[in-house]
Amino acid sequence: MVLAIAYLAGCRTEPTAAEVNEEWTTFSHSDSTPPQFGVVFPTDSVPRLEITLDASQWVAVRANMVTLFGVDFGAGGSGPAPVLLEEPMYVDATVRFNGKRWDHVGFRLKGNSSLNAAWRQGNFKLPFRLNFDKFEDEFPGILDQRFFGFDELSFSPGFKDQSLIREKVTADILRLADIPAARTAFYRVYLDVGTGSRYVGVYTVVEVADDTFLKRAFPGQVGNLYKPESRLATFSIPQFEKKVDVTGSYADVQALVSALNSPLRTTDRAAWRAGLESVMDMPHFTKWLAINTAMVNWDTYGVIAHNYYLFRHPQRGFVWIPWDHNEALVGSPGISASVAPTVGSGLSLSLNEVTTAWPLIRHVADDPVYLPAYRAAMNAFVTQVFTPARMDSLFTRNHALVAPYAVGANGEQPGATYLTSAAAFTGSLETLKAHVRARQALVNSWIP
Repeated sequence: MVLAIAYLAGCRTEPTAAEVNEEWTTFSHSDSTPPQFGVVFPTDSVPRLEITLDASQWVAVRANMVTLFGVDFGAGGSGPAPVLLEEPMYVDATVRFNGKRWDHVGFRLKGNSSLNAAWRQGNFKLPFRLNFDKFEDEFPGILDQRFFGFDELSFSPGFKDQSLIREKVTADILRLADIPAARTAFYRVYLDVGTGSRYVGVYTVVEVADDTFLKRAFPGQVGNLYKPESRLATFSIPQFEKKVDVTGSYADVQALVSALNSPLRTTDRAAWRAGLESVMDMPHFTKWLAINTAMVNWDTYGVIAHNYYLFRHPQRGFVWIPWDHNEALVGSPGISASVAPTVGSGLSLSLNEVTTAWPLIRHVADDPVYLPAYRAAMNAFVTQVFTPARMDSLFTRNHALVAPYAVGANGEQPGATYLTSAAAFTGSLETLKAHVRARQALVNSWIP
């Protein structure tokens, strides 16, 4: 009654989240709480997350996807995913986790080939993203709502991954090698689209680059953040999506493209390197390239012009940030290759097949300073980090963690899984272990 009188008196126009949600707490919902990595990214459990859309929201999602993809959910068809000119729309969802409820959470589908395949198949294990204060303008009561300190989270369904752990363990491996990478963890996700809650499988929750990642990886540093769709051979504004804008211009990334492709590379290599290193942290990129090539991850720069971020660090210049690793740790390209890399195939160790269409790799491989640094970084990686003992332990622990929720009585079910069989999941552990041994042997044969 007191609350109603206050509204009528004009003192308040919207109840706060705490007033309408008895499960609201400062620790779980407020933006005054710092990110709780131990809660959101547990290393020894697979927590349950429940998402509820009412029937009208699911209808809106389907209509939006028909507009973007041209087909309704489960309508079938094949072929490459269309080029999306805009992201799928956000709809209003309710999220439940650890005995708490979050209202009016933004839910949207994400991805390209993974989303295209799941959507056409009618597979409810859809890749998605959550934004916890997306609808704060429509619902002021959730102003600056957070999920244990996080504004956004991304959820990867393990597309094309029979182990369900590649996305997570690859991020772990990168951090073991001192490459900044998003924090990750496994979740059991339940989805209700107005027809009742159903288990839609094991997901990897991924820290979002423009939310907490930059503050954690580069404390106290502020700069533009881009998510390019570019080979970096030319500059075009539409190819450089800005996720964080602190300058109001694209001059910094334009300078990077210019320095990388400067004619000085063929006339004065020392001057070219100096110019490039004034705008980009090249030792860091060279190290990432060596690691990415050694362990194999084709779905990124060098084969596909996406799945990386560029952060303009005030002192270091642009820092390369890797992204999306569900297709890592598979395949074994050799020491050299005779044809240019294609989708589904990683780069050879020597990079000899990479053309000038990918200048940031080709120019590293051709340079008398960067190439030895690349080889040294690869050798250090396979002898200190990517070893059978360390990887066997990492893979075994994570595989065992998700196993009860992947196969068996409580495992993934038809209509919400990418697993082809229980045997495929079980056998994936040895496949990953064998991959490490094969890659280490190949690198050792190239770098004695």
